[in-house]
Amino acid sequence: MSDSIYERGGELPLEPQHFKFANDESVKIAGYEDKQVGPLDVLHEIVDSPWTRFKDYLISLFPILRWILHYNLKWFYSDLIAGVTVGCVMVPQSMSYAQLAGLTPEFGLYSSFVGVLIYCFFATSKDVSIGPVAVMSLQVGKVVAHVQEKHGDLYPAHVIATAVAFICGVVALGIGVLRLGFLLEFISMPAVVGFMTGSALNIVAGQVPALMGFNKLVNTRDSTYKVIIETLKHLPDSTIDAAFGIIPLFILYFWKYVCDFGPKRYPSKQKWFFYTSVMRNGVVIIFATLVSWGAYYDWTHNKYPGGAKKVPWSILGTVPSGLKHTGVMEMPNGIFSAFASQIPVSVIILLLEHISISKSFGRVNDYKIVPDQEVIAIGVTNLLGTFFSAYPATGSFSRSALKAKCGVRTPLAGVYTGVVVLLALYALTEAFYFIPKASLSAVIIHAVGDLMAHWRVTWDFYLIAPLDAAIFLICVLVSVFSTIENGIYFAMAASAVTLLWRNLRTHGQFLGRIKVAEVIDPIVVSRSGRSEYSESSSSINEDTGSIEKKKIHIKFFSKDGQNSDIELQTKEYSKEYPSDQEFDPSNFDLSKLPKRTRFATRWVPIPKSKFPLSSSHTYANYINEEIEILPPPTGVIVYRPGEAFTYLNCSRHLDTLLDYMKSNTRRGETVVYKVKSDRPWNDPGELTWNFNSVKNIFKRKKNIDSNEDEIEVVEDKRPILKLIHFDFASVTGVDVTSIQALVDLRKAVSRYTGRDIEFHFSGIINPWIKKSLINAGFGKPYQPLKGSTIDNAVSSEHRYYDIGTSYDEHDSTFSAETYDDAELQIGRHRYYAVNSTETPFIHLDIPSYDYLE
Repeated sequence: MSDSIYERGGELPLEPQHFKFANDESVKIAGYEDKQVGPLDVLHEIVDSPWTRFKDYLISLFPILRWILHYNLKWFYSDLIAGVTVGCVMVPQSMSYAQLAGLTPEFGLYSSFVGVLIYCFFATSKDVSIGPVAVMSLQVGKVVAHVQEKHGDLYPAHVIATAVAFICGVVALGIGVLRLGFLLEFISMPAVVGFMTGSALNIVAGQVPALMGFNKLVNTRDSTYKVIIETLKHLPDSTIDAAFGIIPLFILYFWKYVCDFGPKRYPSKQKWFFYTSVMRNGVVIIFATLVSWGAYYDWTHNKYPGGAKKVPWSILGTVPSGLKHTGVMEMPNGIFSAFASQIPVSVIILLLEHISISKSFGRVNDYKIVPDQEVIAIGVTNLLGTFFSAYPATGSFSRSALKAKCGVRTPLAGVYTGVVVLLALYALTEAFYFIPKASLSAVIIHAVGDLMAHWRVTWDFYLIAPLDAAIFLICVLVSVFSTIENGIYFAMAASAVTLLWRNLRTHGQFLGRIKVAEVIDPIVVSRSGRSEYSESSSSINEDTGSIEKKKIHIKFFSKDGQNSDIELQTKEYSKEYPSDQEFDPSNFDLSKLPKRTRFATRWVPIPKSKFPLSSSHTYANYINEEIEILPPPTGVIVYRPGEAFTYLNCSRHLDTLLDYMKSNTRRGETVVYKVKSDRPWNDPGELTWNFNSVKNIFKRKKNIDSNEDEIEVVEDKRPILKLIHFDFASVTGVDVTSIQALVDLRKAVSRYTGRDIEFHFSGIINPWIKKSLINAGFGKPYQPLKGSTIDNAVSSEHRYYDIGTSYDEHDSTFSAETYDDAELQIGRHRYYAVNSTETPFIHLDIPSYDYLE
């Protein structure tokens, strides 16, 4: 058995060699041809089992059918607690958000009741709570103000709001049924976070005047910065409402702080603090209502002075009991055209907020949501809500987080939330009369505070992707200094431009070679002389907190290649050896390796510091500098296009490759110019201009052409190009333009080298890419047209195939140790061509190309 293939311990192991056999010893492999995909394959996939697909589609419209028959008492108990808890929070919030939408409180309760009740039948998320939310309510308020500004009182506010819900529901339902929910993926997370933060700032700024009692003096529909300026100007005009706004706001934040700090100080009381925190909105509203009623009521004469309608501060007033506005919605003529310009942004806000929330909770709580079905759920919820005069409802982040923390088990918890809201509608409306509006503004300000991104978000975005951080900040600024509509439109445009730019300006990478082997549980000898072991055998006693002393058995390879053991006793839990057991790196020969260590060639991007045309945004810059990245063999170019290879970026990739080829390889035939003027304009050579030559031109002393120096022919020692390899491991698709660009590249290279050059491909992950390449003539030696004088010898010298086999890992007859240079001891095992034998230039992975050196 020869050691030429895998060198023994102490020397740098090599890869298996490329064997050349005599004719009677050639390896024989069975021919294999890939089945190319075609339109019929796609059609078959679409129409395969149509009845089964239709049945599955109908079932998918009602996800409740998959789990309702499994419902049990334990689920019921968890859902009841979560539903009732969310309901207690939703009642004051929904009345506050109705005020934000420019509607009376009962419409907020209608939207809450319908939203949570209907959503559970179509939902794929157990955590999301549907109902009025701050941003959507703000948008509805803007639509109402926009329509009434143009048409006066022609259309009542609640009719406009219900019409918006109808249009949003129809559009959402259409998107969901047609399975177009993926369109929402085009808006990036930084854009969404920026829009939500800008909207939250807008809401807070708009609620401060109501909090202070001078909301009639400030146009809260204006840009955020103008609202802030006007608010500061009118601070002296604050009224007694400020007492009912500032004090509840302070109590809400103080209560939240105590309940957030309490579990850290008293972990055993965590659940108590949680439910106490949940009730803060309801308790504060009850407290403010009692103070409002008690402060106005004349206890001496047991009556309201001047009547209940003469309260000197703003109160909620009469809230109709029950469902008073049920029935088919009113559709006055021209109402939809009156707010047509506001429909796109309203639909986007409705869907974007809900999908982002549902996806977030799905990832956190380990279940999968179906975006298309969630869009259907939102559409149906808002459509049916029009029969109850509800305005647009979508997912609420704060209530969804509360629902998840309460341990909800199924979407049916929404039914119990709806019962709580319905109970409030029928039994508690009289108690709502004295609720101060300033206290509701405090609830809104406190609730939307969670929508504002923390200041560290900007820094985190910057650390991860500076461009995304810029999009986030600009989106916030546009929402603050312009309008929310412009903010969402900028978010969409920025996301689209970023996606287009990244596909247009993709970075290609020229690859080099390194030798890589995998070792398990090595001893890592640090620069300081201390040795770190990969897995400590010491442990900490969880009951007492003490560190248990254990013996550590560590194996390493000594200078003679034999295994040695070291026994230590730890005195502390540390990844480093104690100071009295330090290792000296000089005692270890780091060139020694176990006999069975196997190195393989891996292709990595060449850093820009070593090659300017390579991308600077590659991990090669962070490979250990002591590892030498070898260039490909002489005359070989290995190139990896980044991301896509389409009409947007193919020219950039191929221009980069051509520049590299002309800089590092020579022409097939040396071109000699007799005089300098024979050179082409795009290759004029070295500049020899000086002042004397210009003076001679004007004096016409000599014939310029006859005095031109003959060009000295310098021998070009650069190698001639042999092969170009494209690694398509990152390419997800091609098109006609990119394939034609490859054909043009092949022609340009042939003209430059004076012969055909092999074009190899690897890492193809899409069968359509392979089909396109083969149909364009790639994948096998290029056959020139009849009568062509191009030498084809270079590309027809060898054929390259990858072979593979299956074997039992416990079968000792197949081992890397059981073959020599003469033959492969496959033995009883069959081996096959991995790729089609018709396309030898399409590989599974990048070959080492060592045989070309």
